[in-house]
Amino acid sequence: MKITETCLYADDLEKAESFYSGVMKFDLIQKEKQRHLFYRCENGMLLIFDPNSTLRESSDGSKNPVPRHGATGSGHIAFTVSPENYSNWKGRLQKQNIEIESEIKWPGGSESFYFRDPSGNSLEIIKGDMWDLN
Repeated sequence: MKITETCLYADDLEKAESFYSGVMKFDLIQKEKQRHLFYRCENGMLLIFDPNSTLRESSDGSKNPVPRHGATGSGHIAFTVSPENYSNWKGRLQKQNIEIESEIKWPGGSESFYFRDPSGNSLEIIKGDMWDLN
C-alpha cells in the first residue's frame, strides 16, 4: 500500500496557489475557486482544501458524494529531494524571504529543514531517503 493523496488545508486559496505554484513550482492539475487546489507531486497528489468549504458540504465528484472533511490548525508534510538539490531548495526559499525555522541532522545521516506556507502549515524538505522507502 502507498499514500496516493496528502491533504493540507488553507483558508486563503489564492495565497496558497501563489506559494505552491510560484515558490514550490508544483504543477496545478485542478482548481475549484473557494474549494480546492490539486497538485501533482511526482507519483502522488497534494490536495489543498479550504476547510470552510469542505467541512460544510460534500462534493459530488461521482455518483456517490465525497464525504465532508477538513481540519483546523496547521498540518505537516515532508518532501524528499535528492542530496544534490537539498541546498538549492534552501537557497530558493531564502531568496523568497521564507524563514527556515529549523534544520536537523537526523540519526542515520539524513538532514531536513522546516518552513511554513502562507497558511501556517509546517513543510519539511528532506535530503535523501530518510525512511529508506525504496
